Amino acid sequence: MFSLEIETLARLLIDEARQKSLRIVTAESCTGGLVAGAICSISGASDVLDRGFICYSNRAKQELLGIPGDLIADLGAVSEPVARMMAEGALENSNAHVSVAITGVAGPGGGTPMKPVGTVHIATARSNQALHHRAEFFELETRGERCGDKDGGGSEKELRSCAQLHALAALAGSARKR
Repeated sequence: MFSLEIETLARLLIDEARQKSLRIVTAESCTGGLVAGAICSISGASDVLDRGFICYSNRAKQELLGIPGDLIADLGAVSEPVARMMAEGALENSNAHVSVAITGVAGPGGGTPMKPVGTVHIATARSNQALHHRAEFFELETRGERCGDKDGGGSEKELRSCAQLHALAALAGSARKR
């Protein structure tokens, strides 16, 4: 169902979280639950995964994670502040210790000159630690290569897979910290 690279990263994440007694929560928009799905596909996920929020619509981000509508209206759902608030909101609305949030423009439509298709924001939060954010832009011609796909990319499925891989890596990095 998932690539070997994604399954391996999910397995390492579960092992790390189990060793540190961490519970995980995800808040996903453009990946539509793929990050949580990758974690769930590994035996032992129930030891560490608390829940996953799929907040594809702006209203869901507001209702489930407490993102202010004004913030979304002013900056757009695909922005650093929204990704950060999604990560914080996921922690606040769960029993988890570490979260990952991802929001982006997966395409094929919906892009703008300021936020073209391929724009992704990933944020991680951990209880009593600093919140981290990274912005990614996966270009149509090259995004596959950045995710281990030697044939290159192009489709929204490939973008979601690439975003999923980067979100899992960010989450694993957050879990590794003391």
